[in-house]
Amino acid sequence: MALRTKTALLVGLLFLLHTWGVKAQVKVEMEDRVEVTLGTAAEIPCLYTTDDGFGGLIIEWFYLDPAGKQHRIYFQDPTMRIEETNSQFTGRIKVDVTPSQGSGQVLLRVLETRLGDEVDFICLVKSLTDGNDQGKTQLRVFEKPAHPIIKSVDKDIWFNNEEPVKIGSCEAKNGYPRPNITWYKDNTPLSNVPNEVSVVSQVATGSSGLFSVESELSLKVVKEDQGSEFYCEVNYQIIGGFGMLESEKKKIRVSYPSDEVNLWVKSPKRDIKEGDTVEFECLGNGNPQPLVTFRNREMVELNAINNVLELRNVSRLDSGLYECVTTHIETFEEVVGNTTLFVNYLEPADVSPEETLTLSQGADLNQSCNALSSLKTHTVWMKNGVKVATGNILSLRDVVYDMAGTYECMVTVPQLVGMETSAAFQLIVEGSPEISEPQSTSLEQAVESTVVLTCRARGNPRPTITWRSAGSLVDSQSNVTEDGVLSWVNVKVSSDLNVSCHASNTNGNVETLYSIKARGSGVIIAVLIICLLLLAILGSVLYFLYKKGKICGRSGKQDLTKEKTSRDNIVVEMKSDNTEEAVLLAVNGDKKSGDQ
Repeated sequence: MALRTKTALLVGLLFLLHTWGVKAQVKVEMEDRVEVTLGTAAEIPCLYTTDDGFGGLIIEWFYLDPAGKQHRIYFQDPTMRIEETNSQFTGRIKVDVTPSQGSGQVLLRVLETRLGDEVDFICLVKSLTDGNDQGKTQLRVFEKPAHPIIKSVDKDIWFNNEEPVKIGSCEAKNGYPRPNITWYKDNTPLSNVPNEVSVVSQVATGSSGLFSVESELSLKVVKEDQGSEFYCEVNYQIIGGFGMLESEKKKIRVSYPSDEVNLWVKSPKRDIKEGDTVEFECLGNGNPQPLVTFRNREMVELNAINNVLELRNVSRLDSGLYECVTTHIETFEEVVGNTTLFVNYLEPADVSPEETLTLSQGADLNQSCNALSSLKTHTVWMKNGVKVATGNILSLRDVVYDMAGTYECMVTVPQLVGMETSAAFQLIVEGSPEISEPQSTSLEQAVESTVVLTCRARGNPRPTITWRSAGSLVDSQSNVTEDGVLSWVNVKVSSDLNVSCHASNTNGNVETLYSIKARGSGVIIAVLIICLLLLAILGSVLYFLYKKGKICGRSGKQDLTKEKTSRDNIVVEMKSDNTEEAVLLAVNGDKKSGDQ
């Protein structure tokens, strides 16, 4: 009852204002376009101003269908709000009015946007005095497509096709609005060129209204396309601009025959020497690599694996021209590549004039060592592991026994590590014997002791050693050593003696003399003499004390009148073990014949 009363009063008021000719001014402002992602809520504002002081407004929302027909979806006046129940937006819109003095905003919210919501929305605002205005906003809905999928041709593409052949396809699904696909080759965009490039696209619309685009690229392939990268780019609209997605990159395989073949030594990467294993590799400029045949200079076919030829333990006889051959699959003409192999060599070393040389002491020697080689050589002479000379000629002057032995010449090729050879010769030196001087030939030994004397001699022929003492031969023992003969004797010392070592061969002889001094009776006699001298001195002292009365009870006073003896005579008697004669030694006096 109250609603009906309010409505009647409003109708009466409107009639009265219309009768009086009063008309308010209304102005509406709206955005040209509102963009939204599919499935999210869209907010469409409608701003208005009015000079109607009564505060009553009528608000209506409409949309235009594709045919341009207008459909109302919402009505509001000061007394009621009505949402139309028979539109595509029923149950998905909300309208909020924010009034202010003389202005306000009406906000239409479309929930869970669909592709069909992409229409023009009209906001109509009327005053109670017939003043009205309206605005229009276009709603745009976007959906980003899935990442593009590219599929390339799996087989090899023959390069000489008369017309473009399929390279691959690219697909972008479920985008809105319709996305576009652009093809690229090595970062360069491709476009349709008659008989060169063909790009064909197909668009499909699903039940959801989203677009799926598939594009197929065909290309007239050339050799240079081998290994080129192809990919597709999808461009699509988004809120406020555009987006872009790139597919993965695919390489195509282009087949074409070889018109050039290259042959080279793959290993070793250095000069080749005898004994090496050599690998040749042959490659054509076609794709895929053609099968090749290897031939040597005698045109003999050689077995190879995967276009690689292996020669083991090569010699200088393997030097020469080598070829690899392939056949053009269209013209059946042979395409040939070749290279030249040179195998370096070093022949065994040879010494001359002989491998065993016998020289007399003081002679000279010139021995040569030669080894034929394809490269420059270096020769070193060694003896017992020590370098003695360089160069292919070994020169020895005034040879002596120490120069005898084995000499080895080593020939190397500095340019190639491991390229070497050697030879040896034996030098024999003949001459008279030589005795190695002992540390001492003068010895002093105790009587009745035994001394071992040694004598070392060398010579060629090997010398014979004998020992003599006092003109007689002495029994000895001998051993043959590496450089001569070692002999020794055991000598019992009874007195001073000389022992000689004699070394002799067919070229001469030499002698060394040992002098041995016996130590024994002479020393004892010397000791006895010293003892007797000490006793004589002691007796003189005692006799002097006796005379002075210092001993034997004599008075300490002397008879001053008694004639003083001019000298004191002290006699010591010595007896010799050999002569048993008495010897008187006078100390400070003359020799006496009687007692004192």
